[in-house]
Amino acid sequence: MTLISLENVYVQYGRQKALNGITCRIDGGSIGLLGPNGAGKSTLMKALLGFVTPHAGSVKVFGLDMPRQFLEVRQRLGYMPEREVVSPNVSAVSFLTYCGCLYGMSRVDAMERAHELLNYVGMDDNRYRNTETYSTGMLQRVKFASALIHDPKILLLDEPTNGLDPEGRIDMLNLIRDLPQRRDMTIILSSHLLPDVEHVCDRLVMIAKGEIVRDGTLDEITRVRDGQFEVRVRDNVDPFIVALGATGCEVRQEQNGNLTVLKPAEMDTSVFFEVARAQGTHLRHVRPLKHSIEEAFMTAVGKKAVRK
Repeated sequence: MTLISLENVYVQYGRQKALNGITCRIDGGSIGLLGPNGAGKSTLMKALLGFVTPHAGSVKVFGLDMPRQFLEVRQRLGYMPEREVVSPNVSAVSFLTYCGCLYGMSRVDAMERAHELLNYVGMDDNRYRNTETYSTGMLQRVKFASALIHDPKILLLDEPTNGLDPEGRIDMLNLIRDLPQRRDMTIILSSHLLPDVEHVCDRLVMIAKGEIVRDGTLDEITRVRDGQFEVRVRDNVDPFIVALGATGCEVRQEQNGNLTVLKPAEMDTSVFFEVARAQGTHLRHVRPLKHSIEEAFMTAVGKKAVRK
């Protein structure tokens, strides 16, 4: 079943096109939504939530028309916004219980669910303090838990690691990555932090100027570069570079000490080991070079900028 379907969607604010004919289908998994500021990521999420009405095209979630059937959709869709949503004068338990009641749970069931989620996000006894005393990391955990209170099938996350320190960021990403396998939940993560997306997502949708400029799996986008390898030798680096270059390879030494090697297509990688042996050194590692998400992103966005 197609969970989300966008067909030729246009959204304008005045004369500004926020979404310019977007077509996309999502059947499940963890999807990273990437794009620079003003690319249309937030507008796309608002369209999925029913907060904006497309000027043209159709948006369907669970096969339901948006925004006409937004109430039915929101019963099965969770949303963690970038902005703060937690009241400072209540505890995490009270806030999550209130959220559960909004979704139609009894107070007893909502409180039980609140404690279950606060255990899951690691709030411990801090759940009983007023949220005005919380750190940024604690507030993000509570906000994350509130998006899960009704056990949604799709979870929209807008910059979920915003303001977190490195340890808190990794903790949050691990919680997010756990959801598709543990709870059979589809994740859509909007972020400008490429490592966050790479840590969590198995598919990337890149947006620039209201259009999708690249859409593919992480493996497709970070595919191996033809004939390019990262090589590191123990010592005798300069003689190794000269000897390997004499075989027809192009060799470049990087600042971190690794060598980037482009070999002829017909040449076998065994030549690396033969040259190392001849130069009296050993290979620390040899591995194919992959395209980085950053390179793919900059290429896709750059092409879009040129077309415009």
